[in-house]
Amino acid sequence: MTDLNQTLFDRAAKVIPGGVNSPVRAFRAVGGTPRFVQRAQGAYFWDANGQKYIDYIGSWGPMILGHGNPVVLEAVQKAALDGFSFGAPTEREIELAEEILKHVPSMEMVRLVSSGTEAGMSALRLARGATGRNKFIKFEGCYHGHCDALLVKAGSGLATFGNPTSAGVPPEVVRDTLVLEYNNIAQLEEAFALHGKELACVMIEPIAGNMNFVRASVPFMKRCRELCTEHGALFVFDEVMTGFRVALGSAQSVYAKLIPGFQPDVTVLGKVIGGGMPLAAFGGPRAIMQQLAPTGPVYQAGTLSGNPVATACGLATLREIAKPGFFDALGARTQSLVDGLKGAAEKAGVPFSADCQGGMFGFFLLPELPQNYAKVMTSDSPKFNKLFHGLLDRGVYIAPALYEAGFVSAAHTDADIAQTVAVAADVFAQL
Repeated sequence: MTDLNQTLFDRAAKVIPGGVNSPVRAFRAVGGTPRFVQRAQGAYFWDANGQKYIDYIGSWGPMILGHGNPVVLEAVQKAALDGFSFGAPTEREIELAEEILKHVPSMEMVRLVSSGTEAGMSALRLARGATGRNKFIKFEGCYHGHCDALLVKAGSGLATFGNPTSAGVPPEVVRDTLVLEYNNIAQLEEAFALHGKELACVMIEPIAGNMNFVRASVPFMKRCRELCTEHGALFVFDEVMTGFRVALGSAQSVYAKLIPGFQPDVTVLGKVIGGGMPLAAFGGPRAIMQQLAPTGPVYQAGTLSGNPVATACGLATLREIAKPGFFDALGARTQSLVDGLKGAAEKAGVPFSADCQGGMFGFFLLPELPQNYAKVMTSDSPKFNKLFHGLLDRGVYIAPALYEAGFVSAAHTDADIAQTVAVAADVFAQL
């Protein structure tokens, strides 16, 4: 039988670099042929060969209600009938902004954009404009989009700044980017001692989803907040992945329960707030946000920002997940998956650790959860590749890379979880 996925991939490779429009889709890390999705519904999708998969990517997070949720679908269809794009304000933009602000009290104003990368780069520009400083801190293993200044790996020491991780990024563009080790308080304190007066902001993923699933420890998060306050730097929370995914109040609400009075200064959102449509946002206190044009000197603009179909999708999604009990049920289902995987791995004698929050999870082929990127990199990559393909061949789709988190939706059933655990047990036994 002809493999239509391979046929499509061969065809795509002739007209699209690498055959894909985002690198991780290419299966380069795990080998094999990408699955070309034909349709999706609920917790499943079907590929070009008609093969059904339980989907734990969910468009890398946005599909928190599952694919084709009828309430969201109706909202999108109605909005599309009224027009795809206007390049002018709509009432729905206001409604979506109000819905976001209602659940994230650290923000008093929000600006809508079209992608997480756009939101991240705009938040960085805003921090620099608001503080009048150029230098900033990010952490190894955290991804904030493919903006030049953020495509950076660590330099040779704290006195030096980062190096580009992509061709086409001039060294002078990243000369003000300082890259530190995640969860390393001593290094953080030393960096502020050296550069505190020059730092515009610290940008962090509170739960890093691009080195799989790694939490910022409570002491580390508390110290980040203290040092930013002490030195006049802004604390920027990149919640593109965690926003409205790990809790209704996003990851910052999880830390606020553990650190009295905790709030970031600027928040970056994406994925869930668009419900699967291209939509993202960044926001913060009124005094900071009014630094943006047209009320302030920091320029940011976008032709499709606040797109009427995307805002309809996002607004319907947020209203559904705000219903009582939604996150309790989602969190319980995700926890049951993680517990099941742990048990299956333990029974097979496979080194394994896993963690989750809300509808987001991650696992490592390591005996203990890693706390930083260097430790994540010690995970058994060849064994993961075998695990990935073992699951894939049995109809379970996880991220085709060792360093990506996974996502459970409200559409996943107990039967889906049980089937996934049973499949994983079979694969673990053969590793």
